[in-house]
Amino acid sequence: MNRIIGCVPPDYETASLGINRLCQRYPFVSNFDVGKSVLGRRIIGLKIGCCEDCVLFAGAFHAQEWLTSLLLLRFVELLCEALDCGGYIADVDCRKAFLGRGLVIVPTVNPDGVEIALRGSGAALDLSGEVERISGGDLSSWNANARGVDLNHNFNAGWHILRQLEISSGIDGPSPRRYGGSAPESEPETQAMAALCEKYRFRHVLAFHSQGEEIYWKYGPHTPSRSALMANVLAASSGYSLSSPEDIASHGGFKDWFIERFARPGFTVEIGKGQNPLPIETLDETLLRLSEMMMLAIVM
Repeated sequence: MNRIIGCVPPDYETASLGINRLCQRYPFVSNFDVGKSVLGRRIIGLKIGCCEDCVLFAGAFHAQEWLTSLLLLRFVELLCEALDCGGYIADVDCRKAFLGRGLVIVPTVNPDGVEIALRGSGAALDLSGEVERISGGDLSSWNANARGVDLNHNFNAGWHILRQLEISSGIDGPSPRRYGGSAPESEPETQAMAALCEKYRFRHVLAFHSQGEEIYWKYGPHTPSRSALMANVLAASSGYSLSSPEDIASHGGFKDWFIERFARPGFTVEIGKGQNPLPIETLDETLLRLSEMMMLAIVM
């Protein structure tokens, strides 16, 4: 069978077309609007299985980390193939795994940022001049959305503490990275993700970032006791190490907010090693290494 999701950078048009084709080939997959970006691009979600007991996988919160989007799309296609033919992924019977369970995938939380990273400041449309000003013409470290806000610093979990850490680090306004915005959840992308979680009340969530081959699983006193066991399972199946973010990365993230808001497990998975954006040639190896972990995350 011809592969739908190719090994090419997931720009907005390519990713949207791939998602539509997946839904056409596999009628048990549906796509929906999670929300809209600053520039009005769709933040697309995919649903498979039971919506009453769902897990969430989300990627590309950061622009240069677009390989996480492609990883999730390729995993969805692999999963769909297995569900369609009654197959297995990493010795897990996929049809049995989805009995009474479901998965929601948001491949690209930050579609504007990914477009800027892949296509340059012109992809910011009416904000292209502002992106040029903020970046000084160097987009090599652009992780933010189109307004220069780091979405994984913009969630309402220790945001005010994080804001002081940012100021202490010299980040006092829109920036290519690590500016948490003017207020928690000031951005339409973070608002959309928060609303999605309020709607589905996910059993747990996995946020995919790069790089480091690490898994973060704790945040404050609301971290459930079962999170430690789950984190150890995810680490053992992937070969990744368990870690804790420090300093300016220790608040304001999506998994931080999810844990604090729902007292349910949340995980950040830092895929691969190297300098972002990670080489697209590493995708197949990364998918092979993480597919068991991703299946176990659906089942747990």
